[in-house]
Amino acid sequence: MRTTFAFSPLMIALTAVAAASPVQEPGPPGKREITIPTIDISQETDRHVIIAAGTKDTYQGHATTLLMPDGKTMFCVWCLGHGGACGPMKRSDDGGLTWSDLLTVPDNWRQTRNCPAIYRLADPEGTARLLVFAGQGPGGTMHQSHSDDDGRTWTPMACTGLTTVMPFCTIEPVDGGKRLLGMTNIRRPGETVEKRSNVVAQSFSTDGGLTWSSPWEVVLDIPGGVPCEPWLIRSPDGGQLLCIMRENNRSFNSWMMTSDDEGRTWSKARQLPAALSGDRHASRYTADGRLFIAFRDTAQQSPTRNHFVGWVGTYDDIVSGREGQYRVKLLHSHAGSDCGYAAVERLPDDTIIATTYVKYRPGPERHSVVSVRLKLEELDAKQ
Repeated sequence: MRTTFAFSPLMIALTAVAAASPVQEPGPPGKREITIPTIDISQETDRHVIIAAGTKDTYQGHATTLLMPDGKTMFCVWCLGHGGACGPMKRSDDGGLTWSDLLTVPDNWRQTRNCPAIYRLADPEGTARLLVFAGQGPGGTMHQSHSDDDGRTWTPMACTGLTTVMPFCTIEPVDGGKRLLGMTNIRRPGETVEKRSNVVAQSFSTDGGLTWSSPWEVVLDIPGGVPCEPWLIRSPDGGQLLCIMRENNRSFNSWMMTSDDEGRTWSKARQLPAALSGDRHASRYTADGRLFIAFRDTAQQSPTRNHFVGWVGTYDDIVSGREGQYRVKLLHSHAGSDCGYAAVERLPDDTIIATTYVKYRPGPERHSVVSVRLKLEELDAKQ
């Protein structure tokens, strides 16, 4: 499915600038030291909720969540196996404390795979729908399904027309809600040598996510680097977008870049401090204006490397290159680095719910979908 946009001359010029110069040299590796404190709450099991338990035969993987506007209804979607078949979905009616049995979804969801992502998206008229995106369906393209009744029923998965590695890792309303900006990673167009290349690309929607602009606009390509899994954070004053990204070449830290024009152009990317170096970041602001960001820790010199961690700091900390306030080990992974595709929600009482897939215990049981509940005031008291 494709959408044609009517851009102003200025918008066309800005987009041309961005599209013409997505390639940049990586520069030297970022600093590897972490000097801020790390708090460990991974053994505080009263904070844990097991949404879907793994068994000897079943691997519950790559979950994302959605908190509805009522502040208590949540959905969780995931796949079976590492990047495997999509389809499992549950609902919580009490802010993630308890979860339903598996919900009924169309049969063809199981024909799609890889890291389903769920969003609530509104069109320019204010009509909101729930959408689930899957990385690959028949033909290898990203597929999507939507619900017009708050998740009670869903359409079959349908092709978006966009070829990608991951589904949309992040979607943000831009231009006052007139458009949606979706970002993810794709293989480098025309690449014939580096079979597992990744570049960061974006697409826009003007109808609330039902259709998306095509082809992809590549906004970051780092030769020798493998940037992927972008996450968007809007600045507290609303005027800037910050994009933080995973780096699969562990010679480098994770990346960040900013946009002051709603994603039409992006700054040169630079490496994040080691304290924020990780895979598949997800964030929420808390009531006091701080940011909580969850991710798989990939920092080379981190004592919590390969586990599910959180970072606490401010937006200004990130754009100014500071390490932040502190880090927290959320869950211990008994399968090394195979964990940490994060989902983060904030309840009305300022409770943070960070969800991941993780091998929760030693032994034969495979990965589970698990959430961790916390408040920053509790963590502040542990410093």
